[in-house]
Amino acid sequence: MSVIHINKNNFRNEILNSEMPVLLDFWAPWCGPCRMVSPIVDEIAAERNDIKVGKVNVDEQSELAGQFGVMSIPTLVVMKGGKVVNQMVGARPKAQILAML
Repeated sequence: MSVIHINKNNFRNEILNSEMPVLLDFWAPWCGPCRMVSPIVDEIAAERNDIKVGKVNVDEQSELAGQFGVMSIPTLVVMKGGKVVNQMVGARPKAQILAML
């Protein structure tokens, strides 16, 4: 499955109403650690059909970042049934990101 770029217009439909668990990556283009995590998140999206993967650009979607209390990026959030079940801040290896799921 490919990565979905999340914004306030598609958030409810793609994330809150998702039947599958969701991995959300809060990032920004200027963030070095975000650029390290991004290919890992893309890889997970390509490999796993049992989860939905979304990316939220915090510069463009500050309202969504605020709803999740994102203070540092990258922040990775796992949601199930529209609720946050796991959250991690900072660049992490693929194994740690998969362990969140």
